[in-house]
Amino acid sequence: MGSGADPVVLTRTLVAIDSVNPSLAATGAGEEEMARATAGWLRAWGFDVTVVEVASGRPNVLASLGSGERTLLLNGHLDTVGVEGMAVDPFGEDSTAERVVGRGAADMKSGLAIILATARSWAADPGTGRLLVAFTCDEEHASLGMQALVEGGVRADAAVVTEPTSLAVMPAHKGFAWVEITFTGRAAHGSRPDLGVDAIRHCADFLQELELLDVRLGRGDPHPLLGHGSFHAGTIRGGIAWSVYPDRCVLSLERRTVPGEAADGFLAEVQAAIDRASRRNPELEASARLDLVRPATEVPLDHPVVRGLLKAVEVAGEDPRVEGMTAWVDAAYLNEAGIPAVCFGPGSIAQAHTESEWVEVREIRAGAQILDDFTRRFLSGS
Repeated sequence: MGSGADPVVLTRTLVAIDSVNPSLAATGAGEEEMARATAGWLRAWGFDVTVVEVASGRPNVLASLGSGERTLLLNGHLDTVGVEGMAVDPFGEDSTAERVVGRGAADMKSGLAIILATARSWAADPGTGRLLVAFTCDEEHASLGMQALVEGGVRADAAVVTEPTSLAVMPAHKGFAWVEITFTGRAAHGSRPDLGVDAIRHCADFLQELELLDVRLGRGDPHPLLGHGSFHAGTIRGGIAWSVYPDRCVLSLERRTVPGEAADGFLAEVQAAIDRASRRNPELEASARLDLVRPATEVPLDHPVVRGLLKAVEVAGEDPRVEGMTAWVDAAYLNEAGIPAVCFGPGSIAQAHTESEWVEVREIRAGAQILDDFTRRFLSGS
């Protein structure tokens, strides 16, 4: 792998840095210190490094080294979710010889570490091709960093996003859409049913109609890696007192989509359920709005980035597995921009954001070896 950047030491060093997203926690330190550390290493290793402030105190790091016919982008995010309620020290004091423990250990400072180790190896013995490293801010909230990277015109032949996959190759992931529905009733004293209109009961009528969508989703052909799309109720807010008919109820819904489904089509599905409920109950009044949409995307299984990663996994003596990423990740932006992007990294997505987040040292070392081998093979065209 070359010398000078032990991926386990790098992981421990990065976990010790507070990079909680300030949009998620008021006391979050943000990504500045992480950007300074990673940019400093990359510059010292000979990369051409640019640090771009996407928003106040929210930087991206973009580094490049080499030239040739192929460009490979390695990407990870600098921010983490908050540390409140953690059962372990958030910044790595509870790590052991077998595990790195703390916020971001799995999601995704070990992923950043294997990118850095690969970058150091490439700098020590550069091959043919251009290695592009992009560390982005705000993935855990609004993906401001990745949006800025794509809007800035980044180009590459393929990308690896080192989200935690337990060393599986994940070329497909789900998207999502959020829809908020407001039900309007009429406030009245609980003793006057002749005057009151119960917005909460109307919300319940709507949810019954929406069950038809659940049936339809279950009947369709499942995606080979991700299964069926789904939806669930996230929050419900309504009413002011036991003895008052609620004049308003607000329901938030999330629809998880698979490749081939239009995420913004959920609004039409919701409106159809509202229309059916209204035909059954003419007093029902509701309006729906689309809040946030993120697409589901996938890379063909025969693409060189998928085949190359699987080959490198096999060479390293690991089980070459192709699985689906159930969470939405920034790889979608790269795919939408025409850069085939897959997820691969150490750690389990099941550990992400947990009260005792950890990653195995063995997986970090294996992940670094695999990514380094793949990078050299891909950039050389072998």
